[in-house]
Amino acid sequence: MRCLRERWGVNRIHRLLEDKRNLADTGCRWLLALVFLFAGLPKLFDVKEFAGIIEAYGLVPEFALLPVAFLLAASEVVCAVGLLLREKWALHIATALLVLFICVLTYGIWLGLDIDCGCFGPEESEYKAFSSLRMALLRDLLLLLPLVYLYYVYVSEKIMKKGKVK
Repeated sequence: MRCLRERWGVNRIHRLLEDKRNLADTGCRWLLALVFLFAGLPKLFDVKEFAGIIEAYGLVPEFALLPVAFLLAASEVVCAVGLLLREKWALHIATALLVLFICVLTYGIWLGLDIDCGCFGPEESEYKAFSSLRMALLRDLLLLLPLVYLYYVYVSEKIMKKGKVK
């Protein structure tokens, strides 16, 4: 009888922890997905304006501005959908996009640029409110936290599956 109580207690605790983990996993995915969706959609609707913002950084040749602007905006939207569908590749795209954005923002800060970061498309309220590449960089660095958690969940699930196979 004592073994049954101990086992039921351990299993119940394990289920409670698993539920909290699933809630955190879902919350992180939705947070990142919504950020990428709200960032990508306005850019898709006004690709030329977004290309102008990209041009201000001076990193992309003029002939490639429109294709790069479209590719970035479309990548954000595709990434958002993939995160919502729990696709592993979406984590990799989110990581690549965030690292790219962090590098570009750091470059802009290093040059002393006082421009719209372009994060949420043209005419974004964030630029009017904060007018700072530093705030955008801080936000992107903070967005790495849920991404790191999602990688932790992904790796731990992979390890647990290997343990169950043996």
